[in-house]
Amino acid sequence: MKIIFASQNQGKVKEIKDIFSDTSFEIISLYELGNNIDVEETGKTFSENAFLKAKAVYDIYKEPVISDDSGLVIEQLDGRPGVISARYAGEKATYRDNNLKVLSELKDFPEPHKAKFVSLALFFDGKNRIEVEGELQGIIIMEERGSGGFGYDPIFIPGGYEQTIAQLSFEEKNRISHRAKSFQKLKEILTGRFSG
Repeated sequence: MKIIFASQNQGKVKEIKDIFSDTSFEIISLYELGNNIDVEETGKTFSENAFLKAKAVYDIYKEPVISDDSGLVIEQLDGRPGVISARYAGEKATYRDNNLKVLSELKDFPEPHKAKFVSLALFFDGKNRIEVEGELQGIIIMEERGSGGFGYDPIFIPGGYEQTIAQLSFEEKNRISHRAKSFQKLKEILTGRFSG
């Protein structure tokens, strides 16, 4: 079975293709289809945003689609930045802008600053809608550390680690990531439900 992955992000595409490499599913990215559709993420939840992307791609190709939406959820900030993680400090914000805004908002709260990365992975084929969630629990530290990764990685230490995600190897990050967890769950469900 061919499944379109509703993403142009080559890092994500590689990660998802690796996860599904031992199945009979063929993952095709929007990049491979020559489509740079940009869906406005107007949903109030990760689920709504993932479905907006999947439905937009399904409406074009009428083929099964997988999509995801993810973000950082900080306990002391009432769940912010949440669904607006990528644009928390504004539409044109850099990763550093977003990090500095989070650190500024946390400065008056006592440590530890409990947080989690959340990823919602979704499958949609016009009639079946399957969604699963993956989480990576950890804490936010008050200074950036490490040059790997992107986004909030330099200020997030996963549970059981002493290094930020930006200090971990690419392989280690992908092994524990919220996205890997959600897509592993989705793979198991799809493998059980469809013969491929």
